[in-house]
Amino acid sequence: MARILVFNNDTDMMESYTRAESDPMPYNTNGTLKVREFRGSSKSNILWTTKRTMQSWNSQRYIWGGPIPVGFAFKRPYEGGHGTQSQHYAGVAFDVGQTLSPARRKALWNSANSSKIWSYVEPISLTPTWVHFDKRFGTPACATGGFPLLKRGSVSNYVCIAQDDLNTLGYTTGGLDGIFGGRTDQAVRNYQAKVGLSVDGIVGCNTWRSLQEAVVGIGATSTTIN
Repeated sequence: MARILVFNNDTDMMESYTRAESDPMPYNTNGTLKVREFRGSSKSNILWTTKRTMQSWNSQRYIWGGPIPVGFAFKRPYEGGHGTQSQHYAGVAFDVGQTLSPARRKALWNSANSSKIWSYVEPISLTPTWVHFDKRFGTPACATGGFPLLKRGSVSNYVCIAQDDLNTLGYTTGGLDGIFGGRTDQAVRNYQAKVGLSVDGIVGCNTWRSLQEAVVGIGATSTTIN
């Protein structure tokens, strides 16, 4: 069983679901995306995504008209496997089509790219054996891209990443719920003070870089919430 946190983009609220591995993901229609497919190789008991990501998958699956094999979707930062500010850690990205023939994979890329459903479809030149598309949102905190700025009052799946990083590093946020409250604010400030960053309680470019560089791929710790 998995606990699945979903940021509802329409209500700006976090929702929590419990699903078995063979169950469809929340907001998935017709059972085209099972929990185990979204999970991929992640061993986490907690997963997160957004309502619009699931709706985008539904639309893409309908347009494609057949199964879309998923190689990678969700990962928690401490599990690694992707770049430091990968949208896979936000639960909004899919790497698909690894088992398709090159011709079918190109057709899937064309389908995703022309659909205008996704926020980003990675160029074929960067994905020779898979197709990457994601439903990222928000203005990146860094000019080079990545995750959006977070501060007290923020609510989203990106807050889950920050909370996950902080807890894994031993800075307790009082939970893992996607809601940037007082305890998350204090955890950010404690971390910033410890590593020599400006202590403002804001997860901006420098704090994101520091957190992710410290956590990605290190494995779960005794303080990781799972």
